Amino acid sequence: MDILFLIGIVLVLGLIGGKILNKLKFPAVVGYLVIGIFLGPSVFGLFKLDLLDRMGIITDFALGIIAFIIGNELRWGILKKFGGKIITILFVQAIATFVLIAFGVWLLTHNFALSLILGSLGVATAPAGTVVVLQEFKAKGPLTTSLLAIVGLDDGLALIIYGFASALAMCSIGGSKGVNLQSVLEWPLLRILGAVFLGILLGVALANVVRKRHDKNEILTWSLGAILICAGLAKVFHFSLILSTMVLGITVANTFSLSGRRTFEAIQSITNPIYVAFFVLAGAHLQLGLLPKMGLLGGVYILARGLGKIGGTSLGAYVSKAETNMRKYLGFGLLSQAGVAIGLAMVVQREFGLYGELATVTITIIAATTIIHEILGPLGVKYAIAKAGEIGQG
Repeated sequence: MDILFLIGIVLVLGLIGGKILNKLKFPAVVGYLVIGIFLGPSVFGLFKLDLLDRMGIITDFALGIIAFIIGNELRWGILKKFGGKIITILFVQAIATFVLIAFGVWLLTHNFALSLILGSLGVATAPAGTVVVLQEFKAKGPLTTSLLAIVGLDDGLALIIYGFASALAMCSIGGSKGVNLQSVLEWPLLRILGAVFLGILLGVALANVVRKRHDKNEILTWSLGAILICAGLAKVFHFSLILSTMVLGITVANTFSLSGRRTFEAIQSITNPIYVAFFVLAGAHLQLGLLPKMGLLGGVYILARGLGKIGGTSLGAYVSKAETNMRKYLGFGLLSQAGVAIGLAMVVQREFGLYGELATVTITIIAATTIIHEILGPLGVKYAIAKAGEIGQG
């Protein structure tokens, strides 16, 4: 079928699915995902995997928009007020998640390399579902701000942890030739520093251009152009797309506050159809046939990751003396897992493909558990903002 016709089907059915799930008190994003599952290979097969790959540009575009919005929310005044607490929570929950998953996988399999790899991949948190739910319920407050910052920064931290973990894993299975401190650090640090530099460079340029513009349509065009250029260059140079476009948003918001508000309002006006398309296509990627293959190992991974995210966030909030609501509920908003974890699983396939079943097991576990996490994630976000009393405050 014509791809334009299929995109139309995605938008219409996705919107209907979201409305239905809203009636049942679920976030609309869950409805988008469910429609995607039905349209994908798991049920009706309207979207084959090769077609989904060709439509990957929509996914990249949406991630760029989502990360830009996260960055635009992180203004200097907010960062100054919550920055120390956010960084503490970010690192404590990441380390707790890594340790619990690695320990749980090792107890079950006694495979040290697999434990390290799955532990590092479990750190990554998908920002897309979080942002959509927060916007849908007009959430605002300390927990919402912290949640936005952590899901954005988790991408970079996951890359660093994977860099160390993969090097140790390679050494443990006898494939350590050429592995040293430089090779361990080089890949993640170059991706992170490159993303930050790219985001700042384009952000300063966009802020200066928008400062002199008043027409909303013109501002929208400039903003979309900058996001697309940033996302495109990030892909070309293998930087983190999420981190680069998030830094773009942070830079615009903090260079000139008026520019930040103008770009944010312009981008907000077109986000709904982009979100619908993104999550329907994300749902279509979820293959239900993988669930039986998940087995006990997948169950251990889900449980350990949940305990790490929730328990680690609570501990980090306690150590940083964050308010009670953040200690109790913030971790429930960090359960989503998708793009970054799957992307790293593909890196594992490339780096460890010659070393037994490690790569195959990793991809199967990440792909299968993503189905669970993509449903649990938005539900967890809604639970967290509802308990914290931040729904409808935006």
